[in-house]
Amino acid sequence: MPKAPSTRAGANARRQVWDAAIRLFATKGFHGVGIRELAEGAGMSSATLYHYMGTKEELLASIMRASLDRLNDAAERVVADAPDPQSQIIRLVHVHVLTHALRPEETAVVDNELEALGPERRTAMVALRDAYEDHWRRAIANGCASGLFTVPDRTFARMALLEMCSAVAKWYSPDGSIALDGVATAHARLALQLLGVPAHTMPRPAPAEIHTARALVEEIWQVSLGASAPAST
Repeated sequence: MPKAPSTRAGANARRQVWDAAIRLFATKGFHGVGIRELAEGAGMSSATLYHYMGTKEELLASIMRASLDRLNDAAERVVADAPDPQSQIIRLVHVHVLTHALRPEETAVVDNELEALGPERRTAMVALRDAYEDHWRRAIANGCASGLFTVPDRTFARMALLEMCSAVAKWYSPDGSIALDGVATAHARLALQLLGVPAHTMPRPAPAEIHTARALVEEIWQVSLGASAPAST
């Protein structure tokens, strides 16, 4: 019997488990989801579920690690060739907003279920989260050092920016009146305002910037964001 079909079947089953876990953990919380409910959500028996997921905590950790690895990959790539800290912030905001709009349940799990992990796994996830936030931290620090940004508290500014951009996952709808590109570029402008950039010195929205962010998110998350709409702020 060829191995390829069983391999594909296994991959599909793991995807079913993964998708069910993300959906249920996001809506009910890690501790609010039982094994039987998770198995039913994945369309399999509890015994089969264990074959594809290990423990429930291992499943949660794998979801978090994959999401944080993708965010870190995206952040590293968008800041690598940015000409200045202002461009870095714009690109980081674009990717963060697009990701949270595209993956609201997955990002909710990462943002809300850290304490459900045991100490060792939690430490590993915190390190990945901190590595991602370091890109924001450095961009803000370099912007302040160069005079591009003016903020009384850099830590507060970073936390406020991340919370603002992450909140997109709670309210954005593809059926809403604002196109996703417009949401991302508007958040980038708000970010620069929060960092003290005068309105008259802000760069005009550049279609190439948001298109680059879209292409990167599509590549890393292996999805299609659909047709791009003109951005407005």
